[in-house]
Amino acid sequence: MVVDDSVVIRGMISRWIGAEPDMEVVASLRTGLDAVNQLERINPDVAVLDIEMPELDGISALPQLLAKKRDLVVIMASTLTRRNAEISLKALSLGAADYIPKPESTREATAAETFRHDLIQKIRHLGAKARRSAVHTSASPPLAPGHDRPRAAASGTAPVQLVRRPFGLLPPKVLLIGSSTGGPQALMTLVAEIGPVIDRFPVLITQHMPPTFTTILAEHLARTSKRQAHEAIDGETIKAGQIYLAPGGRHMRVVRHGIDAAIALDDGPPVNFCKPAVDPMFTSAIDIWQGSIMSLILTGMGSDGTRGGKDIVAAGGSVIAQDEATSVVWGMPGAAANAGICAAVLPLNQIAPKLVRVFSGDRS
Repeated sequence: MVVDDSVVIRGMISRWIGAEPDMEVVASLRTGLDAVNQLERINPDVAVLDIEMPELDGISALPQLLAKKRDLVVIMASTLTRRNAEISLKALSLGAADYIPKPESTREATAAETFRHDLIQKIRHLGAKARRSAVHTSASPPLAPGHDRPRAAASGTAPVQLVRRPFGLLPPKVLLIGSSTGGPQALMTLVAEIGPVIDRFPVLITQHMPPTFTTILAEHLARTSKRQAHEAIDGETIKAGQIYLAPGGRHMRVVRHGIDAAIALDDGPPVNFCKPAVDPMFTSAIDIWQGSIMSLILTGMGSDGTRGGKDIVAAGGSVIAQDEATSVVWGMPGAAANAGICAAVLPLNQIAPKLVRVFSGDRS
C-alpha cells in the first residue's frame, strides 16, 4: 500500500513495485485517512507511508494503522529535512519498521535510482520477515500457561559456528559498532546500558543513515546514554568517554595523529552500497588498536561489516553479532555469524552485560 499526497511519487513508487516479480501494489492512496479507512479491506503486508499529507499525516496515521493490523510493516518516507528526520525517528519508537528519505527531485537520476534500490530492498526484506513470522505463529501450537516457547531462528537455520578464541588475547581498548535497518532502536537500548564502557573507552558507531538523520540520532544517543555523543569531525582526536557517530554521506575511518588516534572522514564512493559503511571503519581501526578491538554488528540488511570483522579477528580482536530473533533484519549480523567470525551471537538484551564484563577484564 503506497500512501503519499503526491501523484508523481505515488505513480513512481507503484511502477517500481509493480515491476518486481514478488511484489504487488494493492492500493495507491492520497492521505493517511484513506489508508486508515481502507486498511482492513485492502489488507496489505507493507505500507509505504509519507509523513506530510493533508487530512491525516503519516505520524498520526501510524498508530491507527498498527492498531488495526498489528503485523503491518510500515516504512516511513519523507523529504530530507530536520523536522522530518525527527518525525521519522519518533515513528520508529511508535512501531514503524523503517524509514527512507525521498529524493529532493525525482528528475535527478542518481538520487531516484538510490531511492528505488533502497526502497525495494526494504520492502522485500521487511515484508518477507513479517510473512515468515506470521506463518511461524500460525503453525505453532498454543502453549500451556506458564510455559515459554523455545527461541529459534526465524529461518530455521542451524546454530552458527563461533570462533574458538572467545574474546581475544588482549584487553579491548575501543568499541566499534555497525548497524543498519532497526539500528536506531537497538543503539538506544544498548548505549543506555553500557555507561561503564563509554566512561573508560571510546565508542565509534557507523549507522547506515543519510545526512540530517545522523545529526538527530547523535543527539538522541547523547540524551539516552547521558554521555557525550556527536557526529564525528574530520581530524578530531578520539578520546574515552565519547561516542563518535559517522555522519551521513561520509565514511568514518581511523588514522594515527602523532601518538593519538583521530577521525578521518572519507567522501569516497559507497561501500557495500552504503555511505557511511561499516567495513572502512572496522578495517582502518586495526592499524591503531591491532588486537585490542571489540566490534559489534547489530541488525541490518546486507553484509556490511563482515569483511572488516574478518580482518579484526585475524588481527586478534573480537566480533559480537546480534541474534536473529531480536534483529529487525538478520542480514549484517547473520552474514558475520555465518562467516564463523563471531565470539558470541546474542539477543539484544544480553549484549550490554557481556560488553561490560569483557571491558572490565572478563574475556571468557
